[in-house]
Amino acid sequence: MFSVYMLMSIKKKYLKGNHYLFENRVVDLEEIAEGKFLLWFEKQFNAKAGHVVAIAADESHEPRIYSLCSSEKAQNMQILFDLKPDGVLTPRMASLKPGDVLYVSKPYGSFLPDTEIPMWWIATGTGIAPFRAMLQSGFKPAMLLHGARVASNFYFERDFKLELKENYIRCNSGSNGQGDFFGRVSAWIDAQDELPLSNKYYLCGRALMVVEVRDLLIAKGVRYENIVSEIFF
Repeated sequence: MFSVYMLMSIKKKYLKGNHYLFENRVVDLEEIAEGKFLLWFEKQFNAKAGHVVAIAADESHEPRIYSLCSSEKAQNMQILFDLKPDGVLTPRMASLKPGDVLYVSKPYGSFLPDTEIPMWWIATGTGIAPFRAMLQSGFKPAMLLHGARVASNFYFERDFKLELKENYIRCNSGSNGQGDFFGRVSAWIDAQDELPLSNKYYLCGRALMVVEVRDLLIAKGVRYENIVSEIFF
């Protein structure tokens, strides 16, 4: 059940672009790596693993879209974001304190896990966020590939290692450091002689990675309709 305060705050909404944004309150903020933050805020609406929300710091700015990285059953909602020092929203979010106001849309989206077909999850950087939500909500992939340039950007690796063991592969594209494969996720995929063609492949990250990996999967025989993409900007 929602508290009286939350019911009141849900009524405080405004339309920005294609989104109705609702007044929300920050619960916590943690810098988990240099310039990378976890932000918790009130759970005003139910969400599914893989959903996104639109977020704005105030009514004057256009919202940005972020994947939720918290469990469907979590008490509060959570996002993972990368501080852009010359940006409009992320410097504001990086300075938020518990109790501060944030404007958040209802959760939505179609990047949802499949319960019938084995899944491969492929992410770079903060694109790991929806897969963490899926894992915490009880979904497991046949394989998870996570690409990063430095070891500290393998977010939530302890959780993934514990649950997925050898089916969690860290692709480190930096010059040195920790990882299971030294190169980009696209290089790991390209090096495979065969891929399971009946699986569904979920790609989340920047557009260049998503397009490159999608083309590689198709070249190796994966059907286009078995590839689901979420692009981070």
